Amino acid sequence: MKRKGFLAKGIAVFALAAAFFVLGAGALWAQQPAAQGQPAAEAPKPKTVGSDLGLPAKLGQEIAKAPEGKGKGQIDPTAPRGAFGVPGAPQVNWILALVWATWVGWIFSTVGAFGGIMAGVGHMTVYGLGDWVRTFRETAPGLNKTLTDSIRTSNQFLVGLSAILSVINYFKSRRMSWPLGLALGIGSIVGAYLSASISGGRVSFSQYQGWFGVFVLVVGFVLIYELTPKGQESKKAAKAAAQAFEKTVREKKDIAAAGVTLKSFGLTKSTMAFFGTDFTFNPIAAFFGGVVIAAISAFIGVGGGFLYVPYLTSIVGLPMFVVAGTSALAVLLSMITGITTYIQVAGAGMDWTLVGIQLIGIFIGSMIGPRTAKYIPDKWLKLIFIVLALYVGIGYLSKGFFGRAWVPM
Repeated sequence: MKRKGFLAKGIAVFALAAAFFVLGAGALWAQQPAAQGQPAAEAPKPKTVGSDLGLPAKLGQEIAKAPEGKGKGQIDPTAPRGAFGVPGAPQVNWILALVWATWVGWIFSTVGAFGGIMAGVGHMTVYGLGDWVRTFRETAPGLNKTLTDSIRTSNQFLVGLSAILSVINYFKSRRMSWPLGLALGIGSIVGAYLSASISGGRVSFSQYQGWFGVFVLVVGFVLIYELTPKGQESKKAAKAAAQAFEKTVREKKDIAAAGVTLKSFGLTKSTMAFFGTDFTFNPIAAFFGGVVIAAISAFIGVGGGFLYVPYLTSIVGLPMFVVAGTSALAVLLSMITGITTYIQVAGAGMDWTLVGIQLIGIFIGSMIGPRTAKYIPDKWLKLIFIVLALYVGIGYLSKGFFGRAWVPM
């Protein structure tokens, strides 16, 4: 019965992903110019910037090739420098960046996921970088793709610090399965490197935003299924452990005393205990799961927590109180690999001042998260995850593939 239920769930997820792929591919095809019977006369090429304006690596190279001017999709060298040091780019309010980063740190350290998604929402929508990058789609496609890589890398920096802090906090309170997280993390190194090195400099912003929405939305629907009576059938062990944990918190007893304990370890089967309940996992399967998850998450420029969480809750069956720390360890290894590859191989440019300000917010949020998560019921953590997944997924899928968001954003 469990195999049939899992197979049905898998088929439903892949069918949903395929449907979104068809929608996205159709929308991108519709955006292509129609073939003409006669070749059009070549328009005079606009004057290009002709200088890297002091910007490093590939970002500077693409700036030099961009058209010079004051209109959309053009670079005005005399304009004030904004994000990534580019003249005319949006000026990001530092207070807003600090507040938003605090939220990113809290959400990641609380549910073990969605930090990268919220970082992406910040860079693309809250700070206004998405609409600006989109203007270069036709006028300077190389710059469009390089800035997309810059956004992807910036997202991962924020998640990286939150992951480091979360790993330390959850390990100390024994709410992290380090063998499982390490197995996922080693696989994530492989997946992140391959994805970043292959896709770097080759993905337009619209494609990135559209697929960003697709993957987030699919996960949202999977989590909705998990809250149904049928989806809860395989969650009995996790529920028992979560209830025992919540009882310990209410009674103000020592949480670490009954925390995660590794009972046995093998390449194909390992067993851990958490608050009197045993959980088993396959380290080899976790390795390959890490490869796939990291490849997807590196492509859309996030740490991967939004995929590690449903993997750990649905496939492994862990309670959310253990998932956050375990996910953070895998995300940390994936993030380090992704950042290094995007900067060194793809030549992504960085706005170090903006990153530094946001890292302060990440630190604050990551310190608060683990201390508040234990007071939030397991079900409510999932509901937060679902609401965010559906909203962000629908908004970015529609805006990326169809050019207009179906929800306010």
